[in-house]
Amino acid sequence: MNSLQALGQHGLIGLEIVGTAAFALSGVIQAMQKKMDMVGVCVCGFLAAFGGGTLRDVLIDRRPFFWVEQQSMLIGVLVLCVVCASLLRQHHLDQSRKLLLVPDAIGLGLFSATGVHLAWSLGLPPIVAVLMGVVTATFGGVLRDLAGNEIPRLFRDHRPYAVCALAGGVVYAGLSALHLPDPLPITACAVITVVLRILSVWRNWTLPALRLH
Repeated sequence: MNSLQALGQHGLIGLEIVGTAAFALSGVIQAMQKKMDMVGVCVCGFLAAFGGGTLRDVLIDRRPFFWVEQQSMLIGVLVLCVVCASLLRQHHLDQSRKLLLVPDAIGLGLFSATGVHLAWSLGLPPIVAVLMGVVTATFGGVLRDLAGNEIPRLFRDHRPYAVCALAGGVVYAGLSALHLPDPLPITACAVITVVLRILSVWRNWTLPALRLH
């Protein structure tokens, strides 16, 4: 049992690493689009990668923060920011605007899965665990957009975003309530969130906008 738990823990860390890299890349691309210098690129990458998880840790009173506990992840993000910013060229940015949706969707799914799993493992109520997954998945992007002097995509993009993370979290809660092994709810949450987000962009699904008359 201990070896299985260790394997599951390593798998969770692996998901966090991939999700962190995906969101950091989205921050780098946005910073390059805004023609920021290297400091701005690193700040946007950091906020995108760690903002949602940090807010989650604050809300559930978890210490140390996950990027403090995994300092190698912090170093890796900073290196990724510098390398990507050095390799990207201005004439690649038009294409990168479209590519931004891919790492953003991947980060959304993986962070939703790890966020809800962590909260669920702490014994928090299901609705709270699901919301912690949404917070983890979305608020890094909110901080990234604010640093880029934009209205966060979470609030202005009428395509489902937080709703996709919410749907994935609900699936996780349902499967975990059936006492299925951890890998299945985590994988299902991540896959469903990513697929819904990509489909919402591809099929141009939109949520109704509130209008004042």
